Amino acid sequence: MRNCMMFLFYFAASQMLVYYFIPSTTASLSLSSQTDKLALLALKEKLTNGVPDSLPSWNESLHFCVWQGITCGRRHMRVSSLHLENQTLGGTLGPSLGNLTFLRLLRLRNVNLHGEVPKQVGCLKRLQVVDLSNNNLKGEVPTELKNCTKLQSINLLHNQLNGNVPTWLESMMHLTELLLGINNLVGTVPSSLGNISSLQRLILGRNQLEGTIPYTLGRLQNLIDLTLSSNHLSGEIPHSLYNLSNIQYLVLAGNQLFGRLPSNMNLVFPSLKEFLVGGNNLSGTFPSSISNLTELDAFDISYNNFNGNIPLTLGRLNKLQRFHIGDNNFGSGKTNDLYFMSSLTNCTQLQKLIMDFNRFGGLLPNFIGNFSTNLTLLSMIYNQIYGEIPGTIGQLTGLSFLDIGYNFLEGPIPNSIGKLKNLVRLVLQNNKFSSYIPTSIGNLTILSELYLVENNLEGSIPVTIKYCRQLQILTISDNKLSGDVPNQTFGYLEGLINLDLSNNFLTGFLPSEFGNMKHLSILNLYSNRFSGEIPKELVSCLTLTELLLEENFFHGDIPSFLGSLRNLNLLDLSNNNLSGTIPHELENLKLLNTLNLSFNDLYGEVPKEGVFSNVTAISLIGNKNLCGGIPQLKLPPCFKVPTKKHKRSLKKKLVLIIVLGGVLISFIASITVHFLMRKSKKLPSSPSLRNEKLRVTYGELYEATDGFSSANLVGTGSFGSVYKGSLLNFERPIVVKVLNLETRGATKSFIAECNALGKMKHRNLVKILTCCSSVDYNGEDFKAIVFEFMSNGSLEKLLHDNEGSGNFNLNLTQRLDIALDVAHALDYLHNDTEQVVVHCDIKPSNVLLDDEIVAHLGDFGLARLIHGATEHSSKDQVNSSTIKGTIGYVPPEYGAGGPVSPEGDIYSYGILLLEMLTGKRPTDNMFYENLTLHKFCKMRIPEEILEVVDSRCLIPLVEDQTRVVENNIKECLVMFAKIGVACSEEFPTQRMLTKDVIIKLLEIKQKLLS
Repeated sequence: MRNCMMFLFYFAASQMLVYYFIPSTTASLSLSSQTDKLALLALKEKLTNGVPDSLPSWNESLHFCVWQGITCGRRHMRVSSLHLENQTLGGTLGPSLGNLTFLRLLRLRNVNLHGEVPKQVGCLKRLQVVDLSNNNLKGEVPTELKNCTKLQSINLLHNQLNGNVPTWLESMMHLTELLLGINNLVGTVPSSLGNISSLQRLILGRNQLEGTIPYTLGRLQNLIDLTLSSNHLSGEIPHSLYNLSNIQYLVLAGNQLFGRLPSNMNLVFPSLKEFLVGGNNLSGTFPSSISNLTELDAFDISYNNFNGNIPLTLGRLNKLQRFHIGDNNFGSGKTNDLYFMSSLTNCTQLQKLIMDFNRFGGLLPNFIGNFSTNLTLLSMIYNQIYGEIPGTIGQLTGLSFLDIGYNFLEGPIPNSIGKLKNLVRLVLQNNKFSSYIPTSIGNLTILSELYLVENNLEGSIPVTIKYCRQLQILTISDNKLSGDVPNQTFGYLEGLINLDLSNNFLTGFLPSEFGNMKHLSILNLYSNRFSGEIPKELVSCLTLTELLLEENFFHGDIPSFLGSLRNLNLLDLSNNNLSGTIPHELENLKLLNTLNLSFNDLYGEVPKEGVFSNVTAISLIGNKNLCGGIPQLKLPPCFKVPTKKHKRSLKKKLVLIIVLGGVLISFIASITVHFLMRKSKKLPSSPSLRNEKLRVTYGELYEATDGFSSANLVGTGSFGSVYKGSLLNFERPIVVKVLNLETRGATKSFIAECNALGKMKHRNLVKILTCCSSVDYNGEDFKAIVFEFMSNGSLEKLLHDNEGSGNFNLNLTQRLDIALDVAHALDYLHNDTEQVVVHCDIKPSNVLLDDEIVAHLGDFGLARLIHGATEHSSKDQVNSSTIKGTIGYVPPEYGAGGPVSPEGDIYSYGILLLEMLTGKRPTDNMFYENLTLHKFCKMRIPEEILEVVDSRCLIPLVEDQTRVVENNIKECLVMFAKIGVACSEEFPTQRMLTKDVIIKLLEIKQKLLS
């Protein structure tokens, strides 16, 4: 207060001097009024940063009491209210604010203020309301505000304030509103807030607060709004909160709270309008008593661990607008799971119904069409709903978002879908829909996103889709579409950003009208049967970042105009019939970080600049006539172009060389066939496989495996078969992975694995000895990869097939060592390579064990390379829609189309750990509906850990009483399980880092052997 008195004294003295020299029109004002005017003018200078056109009414020609946003008291003509909002003043609050001593209301909302709240605000002892919300203010909540003892409302929402929630607020005995949400406040929620008995609204959401919710908040009997969402609060919801009988808005979402909800919700919160507790760790059954909360308009318990069935009495909630129960364990996969929806059709105000990521089963009911036309969002993705979509779906004409992907729906997409003319997003992907895409889809003229990925849709792309001119995302990949892309279709879709038609049977030329899609960022057309040349009109698609045309029949030259697509960071033209030279214009693409031109008919000099300077960023294999490039490519040098006077003689020499070469090749071929037919043991010896320049022929591999005999077959995979064999002059057995090139994606897998393993060396990675790309004796293409043989087979066989793996059990120590080996391999791939390598298929069958049961991670057929060891920008990420992986091990974000990342490998690794612990595959029959291996283990930690552990890993340890005691074993098992659970959390940011995994596993090993 002393500071305020000194400030006022000096300001008043300066204004007294001004008072004697001001014009007569101003002199008529009292000295105190003149003080307010000058304070406002000084304040204007700060508020507007001196911009003259701002606040034009604040000038000398008008009395300050009629200035914009100013209200004066009738008695003293002093400023009582300063109210400005929704302007771009862009300045600061100056200290002259403290001179407006009659101010009762200060509201400067959404005027782009920055800086700090001046300390002089504490001089405003009459202040009742301070509202500085929706600005960019920094610093702490000023302590000087405690001098404003008449304050009733403090609203500092949506700024950048830091520091703690002040404890001195308990002295504000008239305070009814304390709104500090959406800032950067830290620390805990002060228990002293429970002493502000007048408080009606307490909003601290979206800060960085931690600790528990204070029990003392239960004293605030007048509280109608308690919002603590999106912090880091933990512990149980204190039971004292159930005494707040006047509460209308209870918002605790986005924390780490646990426990159960009261069964008598209607009694403890009779006036409840919004109950939002999603994104916590709450559990128990659905609180059926909410059916009696007749004022309820928003109910959200998503992202928790609730289970059981939903009551059939929800139809009483006639004011309900939002009902969100997604990401729980509701339903049982049975036919009656969706019956509760019938009662919800009585909720005529319902706008959003979200029930995704549960285990609801049964048929999609016909009465779904009985929902009110107020319904704008219906989301049921990731459940177990089957059968056909009823035609009554067309009655929901108010729908903007319909998400029913990732179920088991089948049959045709009903024509009635075309009646949903307000649809903005339609998600039907990952079901079993068949037949044609209905032509009525063209009626959805404001549709922005259409997802039809991974179904069994047939026929051609409907021409009517051209009427969906607002489309930004269109993904129809992984279906059975055929025929040509219709002309005069995509030329109308000028707003498309993502077009994915990959993995179908589409044919013909690419229409030139593709060039009309000037906002296109991603164009995925790979694995089809497109032919012709790459249309030059694509030069207009200047925003392209990904262009994937591999595994088609495109021919002609690689067009030089691709060098003008300056935003490209991924270009794949592999496995086509492209010819000619590589255009040097591609060197100009500064953002290009992945270029695949392999398996075409390219020839000539390879450029050296740009992406061509990074050997790990490019793939050129399968082009036999390339030369030059950077030394790491190990290509032959290019011959210089002959001068004009030498061309004629060179041509004669060339003809002679060709003739003689043809004769020589014929001779060598006849000799080779002679030896192969004889299977002579005196074949020329192969060089040592330790020589990195080794090349193994088809004939040598044929001999090594006895003609790829079934007796030497050791396994089959997604893309081929694996044979055991032995090569001359190589002392150890080998395995040969022979690709089945008729399988879609096999060639791409071969390239990925050769690229990924070719230059990596680590004790826990399978060592690739060589790759072979040749032709077999029938003249067919042949591709194979040669590895060192692992005598103990795969972890899969040791865990699940004892008879085929040497009849011995893995004890806990051995399983722990294997887990460490795989963790070290992942740490190397994610953190110690020039480019981050994401394996994309971590599972027991890809973990191979040598003589000493040292684990080696193999099968990099799905691996992806991304830049940056610690941060992965959007331009580096690879969309996971191109990744298959293995069911049970694929992280949930890949299924939702999220980017490939090291965190995805960690998820798969976590599932692998839990499989090692329990001996149960993630696809075991016991895991049905929404019960997963992850949840199964998480529920049994720590008390029931011995009930879920594979007994085979315990017997050797329990018998060895000299080294291990039973209590130690249990503790180690719990620690092991916790690592597996932590690695396989649903959200990538919640998963452990590889280095932390290694540290924890080493701790277990030390404890186990102590």
